[in-house]
Amino acid sequence: MQIETRSIDYVPLAERHGKVWQLSSVWFAGGAQLGCLATGVVGIAGGLNLAWNTVAIVLGSALGTFFMAFHSTQGPQLGLPQMIQSRPQFGRRGALLVWGMALVNYVGFNAFSQVLAGQTMQELAGIEPHLTLVVFTGAAMIIAVFGHDSIHAVQRPLSYLLILCMLVFSIGTIVLQVPFGDLSQSSFKTVPFLTQLFAATAYQLSWSIYVSDYSRYLPRDVGVTASFLWTYFGALLGGAWMMEVGALVTVMNPHIEVAAAVLKSGDTVVHGLGTVLLAAASGGLLTVTAINLYGGSLTLLSAADSIQPIRYTRRNRIYSLILIGAVSTAVALLLRGDYVSGFSDLLTILLYIFTPWTSINLVDFYFVRRGCYSIREIFRDDGMYGQWNWRGLVAYAAGFTAMIPFFSTGFYVGPIARHLGGADLAMIVGLPVSAITYLLACRSMDLVAERSRAIEADRGLDPDEPRPGKQD
Repeated sequence: MQIETRSIDYVPLAERHGKVWQLSSVWFAGGAQLGCLATGVVGIAGGLNLAWNTVAIVLGSALGTFFMAFHSTQGPQLGLPQMIQSRPQFGRRGALLVWGMALVNYVGFNAFSQVLAGQTMQELAGIEPHLTLVVFTGAAMIIAVFGHDSIHAVQRPLSYLLILCMLVFSIGTIVLQVPFGDLSQSSFKTVPFLTQLFAATAYQLSWSIYVSDYSRYLPRDVGVTASFLWTYFGALLGGAWMMEVGALVTVMNPHIEVAAAVLKSGDTVVHGLGTVLLAAASGGLLTVTAINLYGGSLTLLSAADSIQPIRYTRRNRIYSLILIGAVSTAVALLLRGDYVSGFSDLLTILLYIFTPWTSINLVDFYFVRRGCYSIREIFRDDGMYGQWNWRGLVAYAAGFTAMIPFFSTGFYVGPIARHLGGADLAMIVGLPVSAITYLLACRSMDLVAERSRAIEADRGLDPDEPRPGKQD
């Protein structure tokens, strides 16, 4: 397998390859990994019973994955990494806002993943966590250096192993009659239910900023419906199922770390299963760290290119990978305290950050420009999309500001959230406010003229191939 030569640049149609169904294994294994276990624990930690926690996991995962999968359909149509697609909505320099926040996502997720990997190897083999952290990051770096195809290749067999392990474990918990509780009104707790629901939503939505990175090599004619469905059900099943495993092991073995709970709970079901399940989930953690490194490097290159045009070379991509890995490792070494509560706060912050962006990006793609963008103009320093696009920036500011009174985190609770007893409803406010503001702002655009200019600018981009807009 060769090291990927593409960076943030366009993937020509002649280089497109792969089958659309392969998206399912990438996102199943991306969700069914050790870090996802902690996402299913936050409701249980707040006093929610397993039955209501399961409902919150399923609903939250279904909601977050819905938006994430629509982003996946953009990859085959545009042939671009996800974050570079923000330039038409925010401008070449304006997109630095969302790219900076995306880098926080990559570094934060990787830091928590590295800490969890250290805890896991300490449970499995008694290895010093800091040593594991460095070796783990190095292994993920190698996968990320080889790039797109290597990540796809690793995720496929890993997803089959995870399905087998999780199936055996899930059946075993049914046989053992792990107490689920009931769905009665008396056992319902609003705040932990909403906390769990939006933690699951945030985890799935967080994939949105790089989901197109793994669909952009597909042929354009795979269609919107197929790419949406294969992404949606792969990500939903992998994420929600592993969150439920996290909730189950916590109920079976409360008051111990996630990795230790998996080991002990799996061995309770079948002797030795805990080790296999933990090892498989750790493999998923390794590959998702590679995904974060890969996506982080592309985002860093996009940001650098907005400040000063750069060459889209393999060497620059590798340099950016090393930088992202080094920063993540430094943050991981500084992390202290409770993993679950810290991870829950990270997910909540990411939900706030990316709710306005996902709303603006999808509205622009499906309802405003309808998939018609100029690839060449996106990369031009003096291109038609400009340095700053006030429409996207104003819509983002409006959506984010509208959410602030509804924020509910471990360090800040907004006035409306406080009035609601700590319930966090920020996302359901931010989505429509950002979308409506952006749609209203775009009414002054001459979309017919822009579409003609985009088609003309990309003439000859792919010889003998027309450049249509969105297709199904």
